[in-house]
Amino acid sequence: MLLSTTSTLEGHAIRRYLGLVSGEAILGANVFRDFFAGIRDIIGGRSGSYEKVLRKAKESAIEDLVEAAEELGANAVVGIDFDYETIQIKEGGDMLMVTVTGTAVVID
Repeated sequence: MLLSTTSTLEGHAIRRYLGLVSGEAILGANVFRDFFAGIRDIIGGRSGSYEKVLRKAKESAIEDLVEAAEELGANAVVGIDFDYETIQIKEGGDMLMVTVTGTAVVID
């Protein structure tokens, strides 16, 4: 399965557009508690633990996207876009939602 954020794939002709596909991943509130507990020790720089959480959510959403595209008979997805949102829940915690969308296509 070829995946691209562009609308075309160099060296491949798009033969058929099969439709919009998406994948989602939602991580619970404990992720943020763990993150903020770890970040207290960080002064500046990058937070490896938070980056791992984001990477895991992104990979999970991509897996869902690929599965949806395969169900339509696609061998590629173009125009991929990622969206990251924080959702506040009533209990006072937060959840992280990662959504990935694209167009399932058949290429030569």
